[in-house]
Amino acid sequence: MGANVAAPNVVNVGDLRSLAKNRLPQMVFDYIDSGADREQTLSQNCSAFNEIYFRPRCAVSTPTCDLSINIIDQDFNLPFLLAPVGSSRLFYPKGEVVASREAGIAGTGYTLSTLSGCRLEEVKEATNFPAWYQLYLLGGKEVALKTIERAKLAGYSAIVVTIDTPVSGLRERDVRNGTKELLSRNPLTMLPFLSQMLIKPCWLTQWLGDGGLMNFPNVVLDDGPMGYTEIAPALEQSVVTWDDLQWIREAWGGKIIVKGVHIGDDAKKAMNLGVDAIVVSNHGARQLDSVAPTIRVLPEIVKAVNGQIDVLLDGGIRRGGDVVKALCLGAKGVLIGRAYAYGLAAGGGPGVARAIDILRTDILRTMKLLGCDSVGKLDSSFVTIPESWKHY
Repeated sequence: MGANVAAPNVVNVGDLRSLAKNRLPQMVFDYIDSGADREQTLSQNCSAFNEIYFRPRCAVSTPTCDLSINIIDQDFNLPFLLAPVGSSRLFYPKGEVVASREAGIAGTGYTLSTLSGCRLEEVKEATNFPAWYQLYLLGGKEVALKTIERAKLAGYSAIVVTIDTPVSGLRERDVRNGTKELLSRNPLTMLPFLSQMLIKPCWLTQWLGDGGLMNFPNVVLDDGPMGYTEIAPALEQSVVTWDDLQWIREAWGGKIIVKGVHIGDDAKKAMNLGVDAIVVSNHGARQLDSVAPTIRVLPEIVKAVNGQIDVLLDGGIRRGGDVVKALCLGAKGVLIGRAYAYGLAAGGGPGVARAIDILRTDILRTMKLLGCDSVGKLDSSFVTIPESWKHY
């Protein structure tokens, strides 16, 4: 069982994070929580929102607020979707299916990572709202083509191509926690690190009951699904380039989103190649450290595309006010990752639902205090940003 995520002391996403930390082994919690290298960008992804100030319209009645958005001609009841989070099945049994179901109940979208422990078909079946499939080229082009066909047949409504992972970033907490050794299945190398799992018997019982160490059923190689220990070398052998977008588009035949854009020039390049939307993302600060926070580079990206394609943002969003700030600076919508992953790890479906409800309630309250009755009316007049951002 998970924690009581409906308890009165679960007020914000940080509270869900604390519950997740209590329930999970250190290596699993740090897989969700950590960033690359010194974790500078991890910290600044969140703290950069503190540099933006609201400019409310007071003495305005807003009895209702419209939170709905339309992204790539798909309708959502909330201005945020759930981002792809790999290995969610480590956090909670059938984690991807659980999260997808809760997204649909809340009236928003779910994005499934290639590195999912659940079959893409059962994840899509769990929701009646649009679901997107995030694509790595693990195993090469032929493997990806088969997965694209499966995603098409299952009813996914967009492919999200991640472009910022030519290699895995160095997450130092993973090294210190012995993640590599624990995945080796060699008792001698595992032994020094096993205690962190044994002291979490509830998690361990559920994890073993869900099949233990998973493979990746959506990356089917000649000898079967890709194993967990094969990720890092496979990523280095399957770098996505701009040239790949052409064959991906031809195979998919539907909406394509590029995730991992940091600079205006790449945004223009993606747009000129005919993508339908881009996600301003630094991979949750898990890849290249010392890149700028996503909210800080958002205005540059919005200016570069000049309204011709939809722009989304992820990274550092922990409160509904953060979502509103991103919309004010030109994002059409946002993706949340850790915010719901903490909820999933804390309490399964109810935890994801609680994370979504916290953000929804925050957004509604913020909108009413701003004197704005629709997220579609938000613009830069509702915020003040540092002068230095305007020259970025």
